[in-house]
Amino acid sequence: MRIVFFGFQRWGTETLEALLDSGHDIPLVVTHPPSRNPADNLWAASVADLAERWRIPLVECRYANAPELCARIAALQPDLLVLSNWRTWLSPKVCDLARHGGINLHDALLPRYGGFAPINWAVANGETQTGVTVHRVEDELDLGAILLQEIVPIHPRDTATDIFQRTLPLFASLAIAAVDALAQGTARFTAQDASQATFFHKRGEREMRIDWSLPVRDIHNLIRAQSPPYPAAFSTFAGQRLELLGASPAPRDYRGTPGRLLCTADGVVVLCGPPGPQGLLIETVATEQHPAMPARQFFAGCSGYFD
Repeated sequence: MRIVFFGFQRWGTETLEALLDSGHDIPLVVTHPPSRNPADNLWAASVADLAERWRIPLVECRYANAPELCARIAALQPDLLVLSNWRTWLSPKVCDLARHGGINLHDALLPRYGGFAPINWAVANGETQTGVTVHRVEDELDLGAILLQEIVPIHPRDTATDIFQRTLPLFASLAIAAVDALAQGTARFTAQDASQATFFHKRGEREMRIDWSLPVRDIHNLIRAQSPPYPAAFSTFAGQRLELLGASPAPRDYRGTPGRLLCTADGVVVLCGPPGPQGLLIETVATEQHPAMPARQFFAGCSGYFD
């Protein structure tokens, strides 16, 4: 098929490379400009470099709705637009320039977890599964009819990084399967149930700060959701910011005031909120001055409270 590709970073390069290796004709690649925002570079890979290696014409832009770009796409007479980690709204008028319209790959089981950082939100919310969805690009973001989905389990100790590594290969395989189905005329789209849709915003520092009044389960999930290289979940202790890189529910039933630090036979424990057992076993921490270190090494005194 003749495909105009829109993509960015690691998800984009994986998808584009799969399409190229499968022999599809890609006369134009559109990507976002390089970003100085650390959040945009957690899984850095260059769609632009890949297009250059294949000698494919390239456009870099933040938004792809400009008349000049539309005219260029129309002149190419594409069969399909494929989006993979394209981060801004694409007008239906652009998708209408392709015979089959546009499809997008999203790392969640739509209609739930539309929007931003779906893996991190799913882990933080204690979900037991997520996945990757291929859907039609329509006017409302992440609400287009679904073509393909594949489920990925989330195990109790999985981190967001584990789930990223587990979902990433699906971008390539599902993109190829979707394009093949459209080419062969076997594609069947299913409308999303908008009443079941959830849409999440970008995560920032507020979403990473630990609230010790929450139950152990919720705080453990937050720490898993912010695993390296994502910015870590954090709190303050003795006046300094402390990142929590690894933790697990304590093996025994500790109770008391949320935020209280205890040194126990099990290790360094912080008390969380009710209901149920309140102990969270802190395994690995980091400060601005010191990279990852065992919690026992940092907490020499074993007294005091987290803020």
